[in-house]
Amino acid sequence: MQTEQNNIGLVWFKNDLRVHDNAVLNKAISENDKTIGLFCFEPQLFEKDPFGFRKTEKYRAKFLIETIIDLKQQLKSLNIELFVHHAQPEKIIPNLVSDYQIQNIYLQNEWTSEERKIINNVKSSLPESVTWHTIYNQFLFHPDDINLEIPEIPQVFTNFRKKVEKESRVRPSLTELSIQQALEINNQTEIPSLSNLGFDEFETHANTAFPFQGGETAALKRLDNYFFETKKLGFYKKTRNGLIGTDFSSKFSPWLANGSLSPRTIYWEVKRFEKERVKNESTYWLIFELIWRDYFKYISLKHGNAIFKIGGILEKNYAWNTNQTLVEQWINGTTASPFVNANMLELKKTGWMSNRGRQNVASYFSKELMLDWRIGAAYFESMLIDYDVHSNYGNWMYVSGVGNDLRDRKFNVQLQAERYDPNGKFQNLWLQETLF
Repeated sequence: MQTEQNNIGLVWFKNDLRVHDNAVLNKAISENDKTIGLFCFEPQLFEKDPFGFRKTEKYRAKFLIETIIDLKQQLKSLNIELFVHHAQPEKIIPNLVSDYQIQNIYLQNEWTSEERKIINNVKSSLPESVTWHTIYNQFLFHPDDINLEIPEIPQVFTNFRKKVEKESRVRPSLTELSIQQALEINNQTEIPSLSNLGFDEFETHANTAFPFQGGETAALKRLDNYFFETKKLGFYKKTRNGLIGTDFSSKFSPWLANGSLSPRTIYWEVKRFEKERVKNESTYWLIFELIWRDYFKYISLKHGNAIFKIGGILEKNYAWNTNQTLVEQWINGTTASPFVNANMLELKKTGWMSNRGRQNVASYFSKELMLDWRIGAAYFESMLIDYDVHSNYGNWMYVSGVGNDLRDRKFNVQLQAERYDPNGKFQNLWLQETLF
């Protein structure tokens, strides 16, 4: 596409904090001579939600800071300056538009209510002459490629999976990025520290199953290690329900959640592994999990704000309660279930919990204690390093009987503990510690 000389595009980074396979960044670079980037640590994301939890706690905040440090370095190599602000975007973007005569703004397409509200606030603060380019940038299977209209997304995951596997394709990763013309600017913005965001500095817990740093560099290093250095991918299906250590699962989810790793990158590296090493149930199963991730995004696209309502997408009425004592016992790991307690203590001390743990503690919360599932979902949103709005609320609805599991099952937490922690090693690891 021909552009006017010295056209300057603005990339508003959201949860697509990477250089590789970033359709937003690619489009901006291809359509402009010069590009600048922006990321805002939005103050409301560090404030308390209606249930009394900080929307973003210290673990994800630290991971995000590390991610932005890495993104800034990666962009610098392309002659793209990243402006970083601890402020609301509607207070920052109009100034950038004015200072650099920005005519085009590029960003990831968002559809959940809070994200849309922020984008609309910015739009209303800008002249109509600014052109917005919103691009789907977080899917494995692009919405244009699934041969389904959004209202037709199946209620059952298996039907969705079979259709996309049979009729859809995964687009190639975008790899070629041209270096932009250098833009002589004086960028005095600074990446906030934990203390700037209202947190105390802290050391990563010695027993965490996720000791990794944020950012695309760390994500690609982990991918290469898990696939090609250790070949752990070849055993993923057998180990994925593990509870202790770094290698029982891929641990890609935190990087996927903030977009410093794209699902397409993972997919095509799986395909390379299958070609160069081995193709088996485990290699397929990692792609299977990526399809689940896509599915919850499509469910969110289809149902909108229903994913945040107490009746969920099924509009079911249960006798939920909000007993604060029971909520606190769950959070602090002092329930009647040692297995639940161990998982909740792991989350409280590390910001991480295994997939197996999450299913059990969520089922216990909603089915055993009959607590309003949205409280549990909000706590996960606050604490989890890998919080993703669509997967979090999709999974909580599913487990709580108001989502995509029409069977409305309940986990037998005791039997789960006996199966997945038969010697009590995981429970002992966390229950023997004194709470801090």
